[in-house]
Amino acid sequence: MRDVLYYSLMLLLGFAWYRFGQNLLRKGNRDENGELTKGIVGPVGFLMAGGIACYLFFGVLRALVRAEVPCIGKGCAGQLYTLAANPGEFWANVLFMVWMVLALGYALYVTLRIWFRA
Repeated sequence: MRDVLYYSLMLLLGFAWYRFGQNLLRKGNRDENGELTKGIVGPVGFLMAGGIACYLFFGVLRALVRAEVPCIGKGCAGQLYTLAANPGEFWANVLFMVWMVLALGYALYVTLRIWFRA
């Protein structure tokens, strides 16, 4: 039951993130106060989000090739989940990393679309 709640909250958060990005894209070049519409992240945040997304994407590819993933979180630091011994925890961590890559990638996409409007 806890897993169902966790994954449904992840879907709800993803939908809210998508709607937030679409609302930013629907705005014109200027907001209601006459200021330029800002993206989700600024220039420094863009570089940081891109770096983190690339690192997590590399971690997903590494996890799929080696069939092992380090635990993500404070409570299990240094623990390694393998596909053979811990398939539930392995796929949960891989899914979380994929989810973060998609969320950061969408933030970068929305920001680039706002920056390069004609």
